[in-house]
Amino acid sequence: MTEADPIGILLVDDEQLVRAGLRAVLDVEPDLAVVGEAADGAEVPGLVSRLRPAVVLMDVRMPSVDGIRATEHLMSVLDAPPKVVVVTTFENDDYVYDALRAGASGFLLKRARPEEIVAAVRSVAAGESLLFPSAIRRLAARHSPGAGLDRLAEAGLTEREADVLRLMAKGLSNVEIAGELYLGVQTVKTHVGNLLAKLGARDRTQAVIRAYESGFIPVTG
Repeated sequence: MTEADPIGILLVDDEQLVRAGLRAVLDVEPDLAVVGEAADGAEVPGLVSRLRPAVVLMDVRMPSVDGIRATEHLMSVLDAPPKVVVVTTFENDDYVYDALRAGASGFLLKRARPEEIVAAVRSVAAGESLLFPSAIRRLAARHSPGAGLDRLAEAGLTEREADVLRLMAKGLSNVEIAGELYLGVQTVKTHVGNLLAKLGARDRTQAVIRAYESGFIPVTG
């Protein structure tokens, strides 16, 4: 994809009306283009290989292969997988958390406003994660916080990287983190890149989930 190319999007949902609604919202934007559709996760690997979408909007609950398994497959077999945003009816759905752990960059509610859907696609395509801090905290609270504390401690985050991770968990962007810590945006980007590498996290969402599960960031209070 060159700078002038639109962001290619694959829609994956077993309800045709949902796919049609998403297509209607996305295809009117000049910088976005729906390149394909699928009714089940089983179709995703082939379509991704053929169509090369930048973003996949993935339903989590499908009858044959669900969004979790489809996301896991993409993340495990592709060197440069597309960004996955899971689409769900309920933000407290454990399927959402499992999909995020599998490698999805965030989630959207099916009742999201058109402008929220468009902004979400643009954000994840640009390398940002789509975090809803309160929802992720509630989901993390049900998944054994503290289990990975040693792993995060062994990562050896600097004090500044730890500060950045805490602010990432609040859903702050690099620009907002820079303002909070009185740093340059490029410096924040460097800290983010370093902490992702130390945690072995694919993106910001994965880093935040590990921070919650380790107990580094409390899931209560």
